Parts: sequence; structure tokens; C-alpha cells
Amino acid sequence: MPDATTRPTTSTLAAATRAAGGVAAGRTVVGVADLAVVAGPDHEIVTYALGSCIGVTVWDPQTHVGGLLHFMLPTSKTNPDKASTTPAMFADTGLPLLFKRSYELGASKSRLVVCAAGGAEVLAGNGHFRIGHRNRTVLRKVFFKAGVLLKAEDCGGNDSRTLTLNLADGTVTVKSRGTETTLWAA
Repeated sequence: MPDATTRPTTSTLAAATRAAGGVAAGRTVVGVADLAVVAGPDHEIVTYALGSCIGVTVWDPQTHVGGLLHFMLPTSKTNPDKASTTPAMFADTGLPLLFKRSYELGASKSRLVVCAAGGAEVLAGNGHFRIGHRNRTVLRKVFFKAGVLLKAEDCGGNDSRTLTLNLADGTVTVKSRGTETTLWAA
């Protein structure tokens, strides 16, 4: 995992990306309850520590616009004030924002490749919270209502994951327990 002292914060990277009109070269790290959308093939977006949280990637093969959302909780009705200041924290507010920002940079819904990973049950036992399960359920409901189909997913289980999107070719990889696998490739 990158050393936090040697890389810019997610908010700094997201601000720099927006200031550059969405075009940036290099790597953007998306933190928990955050998202980034970037245009240009010379870029990679990554998020770490997807336990019960879910990471969602979107990529347009024609415009090379791509984005990644790392949401924590299923619905914003648990904390509307927090949702207004940090919409990426919740599936029901973060997912529409991810798509909206992608469209603003030139992505088209009809061309988007959408993938997801995470939603694990990382806490032992059959606790009543089951955040991973609830996150997976709301993800599917939001996508069903919006007419969005997942091209690939790696959700559930008990292991944390790292999710990476390469904007050059849309390859999405998932790393878990030291093993990296390709979730989707053109």
C-alpha cells in the first residue's frame, strides 16, 4: 500500500483533476466515501480497503473517461446532513453523482462499462448490521432503477479488496489476499 506521507490526499487529487478540466496523467487514489472521475487514457484510479464498502468503476472506451466511487453505506436517509456534505459516502447519493460527473466529462451511458467489487462481511458472526449485504442490495436496486448492467463484479465473501481501473484500456483489477486478478478487460 502506498505510504500516506508521500502521496497527495484524495481531496487534493480530486481538486487537481477538476482544475485541469478532468484531464490528468498518473494515478488517483480514491479514499473511503469519495470518488474521482478523470478523462484521458494515461491514468489509473485505485481504491484500497474495500471491506463492507463497495467500489464501483465506470469507463467509456471512446472518450477514455473513467471514474471510481468508494461508498460506505447503503442509504443516505440514515444521515441526510452527512449525505449533503459527503454524498459519496452512500450508495443512493454517490452512484448518481459518479454517473453525472462522468457524463459531464463526455462519457455516454450507452458505452459505459460498469464494474463493482467489495461488499464483504468482514465482521465475524451473523451480526444484525450486515453492511456488506445491505450495500450489495442497494447497489443492485439503484442500478435496476437506472437501467444499468454490471459487466463484472467481485462482491461478497469475507475478504477486503483493492480495486483499480486503467483508463487506457478499461481493465479493472481486484487484489485480495495478495493475489491480483482481472475482473474485466476489453
